[in-house]
Amino acid sequence: MADLHYKQSPQPSLGYKDDPHQQTLCTQVAKAITAVTAGGSFLVVAALILTGTVIALTIVTPLFVIFSPVLVPAVITVAFLSLGFLASGGFCVMAITVLAWIYGYVTGKHPPGADQLDSARDKLLNKAREIKDCGIVN
Repeated sequence: MADLHYKQSPQPSLGYKDDPHQQTLCTQVAKAITAVTAGGSFLVVAALILTGTVIALTIVTPLFVIFSPVLVPAVITVAFLSLGFLASGGFCVMAITVLAWIYGYVTGKHPPGADQLDSARDKLLNKAREIKDCGIVN
């Protein structure tokens, strides 16, 4: 017997509901108008923000020049204070983490890295025994 292959005849699309890839002209025009309107609005807002920034920079530049002997040391001081607080907070978090790890190790909860610590301790103890057996250290 011969295999029969049936070809389905293409059916005309009736719009967006039947075939999502084929849209009506009205839908395409509406999308284009929406895109142009939104793009134009964003372009106008961007231009206004740029204009405002340039005007503000023009007004503020002389003030920066006049007050720079005060502003530069103030900015440096604030930067150092901020870095100090950030470093202090970072060291505090690190200390709490280390103390929590040590607590877990001492209580036998086997935190991550405990195997490496035990291995290093065993190597050091073996090396100390070898040195002591050689008679170098009493």
